[in-house]
Parts: sequence; C-alpha cells; structure tokens
Amino acid sequence: MKKLLNTLYVTSAGAYLRRDGETVAIEIEGVVRARMPCHLLSQIVLFGETTMSRDMMVLAGDAGISVAWLTFSGKLAARIEGPQTGNVLLRRAQHRATASEATALTIASQIVAAKVANQRALLRRHLRDYPDSPGSESVDSAQRRLADAARLALEAPDLETLRGHEGEAAHAYWKVFGALVRNPDPAFAFGGRNRRPPRDAVNAVLSFLYALAALDARAACESHGLDPQMGFLHRDRPGRMSLALDLMEELRAPLCDRVCLSLVNRRQLRGADFERQDTGAVLLSDAGRKTVLTAWQERKRTELRHAWIDERLPLGLVLYVQAQALARHLRGDLDAYPAWLWT
Repeated sequence: MKKLLNTLYVTSAGAYLRRDGETVAIEIEGVVRARMPCHLLSQIVLFGETTMSRDMMVLAGDAGISVAWLTFSGKLAARIEGPQTGNVLLRRAQHRATASEATALTIASQIVAAKVANQRALLRRHLRDYPDSPGSESVDSAQRRLADAARLALEAPDLETLRGHEGEAAHAYWKVFGALVRNPDPAFAFGGRNRRPPRDAVNAVLSFLYALAALDARAACESHGLDPQMGFLHRDRPGRMSLALDLMEELRAPLCDRVCLSLVNRRQLRGADFERQDTGAVLLSDAGRKTVLTAWQERKRTELRHAWIDERLPLGLVLYVQAQALARHLRGDLDAYPAWLWT
C-alpha cells in the first residue's frame, strides 16, 4: 500500500484555520466549513487573505506539517515548519557534491536531459493525437531539435554549456507551445513564455502550477533529509530553493504543462476566470484557482509505471521517489542519479 502525502489547499478569502483536537478546523465567517485530521496531511497551503491560529501552527510543527502562504498569483510569501530533521551526514555529502562541478555536472546533465526528453514527449503526444492540426510541421521540427538537445545535454563538458543547451531547448519548446493550445478563444492566445508577472492567461496558469510543483519538490527534498536550497543545476541564491527547482524540472511538462493544456483545451477555464491588473499582470481569479487546483490534484493521482523502481505509482509521488533516489546516490548506494522519463 502506498500513501500519497496530502496537501490541504485553502483558497477562500477570510478563511481561518484553528486547532480542534488533532484536527484542522476551517472557519469562514465564524462557521466551520470543513475539518481535516492532521495525520492525513503533510502540507498546508494558504492563498491570499487566510489566517491560522497560534495553536494550529504549534500542532502543524509538532505533526511535521509545513505551512506555506502564497499570494493570489501563486508566489511564495512565507513558510513555517517545525524542528529541522534529516541526516547531517547526508547534508554534508550533498554539500560536497554541489561544491564539485564535476559531480554537479553528472547529476545536472541527467536532470536536463530528462526535462528536455519529457518536453519532447508532450510535443510528440500532440502530433500523435492531432496530426493535422495547425502548426504541426513546426511542432515536429521542434521535437527533433529537442531530441538533439537532450543528447547534447548528456555530453556537455561543463555546467555553463549544459545551461546553454537547456536554454536552446526551452526556446524551441516555447516557440511552438502555442500550437498545442487548441482553444480558439482569444483570451488564451499564447505568444511565448513570460512571468514576473505573467501577462496572459496561459502564462498565469503555468506560473501558478510551477509554484505548486516547487512546494511539492521542497517537501520531497525535506522528507528525505536533503537541503532544498543546495542545488546542482540552479545557481545558489539567497532564498532560492535550488534543489527543489532542480527536481521539479523533470515534472514540468508531464505534470504542470499537461494540466494547463487540458484545462484550456477542454474549456474548463474561461476568460472570466482571470483578472487583468493595471500593471499588465494577468492573475487567476478565486474561481479559476479552485478549478486549477482540482485538476492539479486529479493529475497527481494518475498512475503510471516508474522505470527505476519498476512499479506503478501516482504521478504525485514521483518527486518523492526522485528525492529518495538522489539521497541514495549522494550516500553512495547508487552509482548515478536515475532521472525520470515520461513514457
């Protein structure tokens, strides 16, 4: 039996979380709308104007539940957690590995190659399912370029060259991503990737989903005793979750990008689900966020076979398996880090 570590998302404005025994009680305007036993949770994510009692924070810390506050756009504003756990010997091994460019390169090249291969898989699925759709020739050309980029990533002599191959692959991928959007509504026109802030509806959904994936990746790192800020591909920067960002690279296309495309192409999202601000930023509305979160959780429950462990498991557990594999590699139990390929 596998237990999928659960996350409680609270999006309702004015919601208040308090402790009720060993349960989280969620109040809105003084009325308890929901309860959730703490033993079922690994993370609580609060959006916008939501608050929590001190007793609830203490309970979360004691139960090993991390709490994250996100802005309405999905940007991490704050995070609290209980006493730090983990194996100090593993963290020292991680520190040595990140300090060695040769070691970092062997891990980072696997991550980038898998990321690009999984982006290519998304393009190939589109070509298989919609061979006569507009832009198919450009999508086919892009997937061929991604095949070359994945191969070159494995042959990169240094991290700078590797990041260059990743950038070239990203350029090819995002250039044709709009061809995968089959919703004719002008509200979902996609002219390329943009962020901080997102300036169109598709980018607003992508940025929101990437923020959720980063939180899951951080939780996966910490659950296996890894330092989420000490990465191999992403450069060190104060406050950046570099290792969490490394791990989520492999899941961007099959998890985040796939959810975004499904929501848009199935018309589960409408133009009214977005708010356009005077600054040019486009953000999901409260109703839009709820729609995305529902699809996000459903996608994470999708089962597939993981080649390294040779078992079927929910997609939401892949990050935890990858964090475990990385920890075993750093401890010397595995000769190499087995990146995850979407098949």
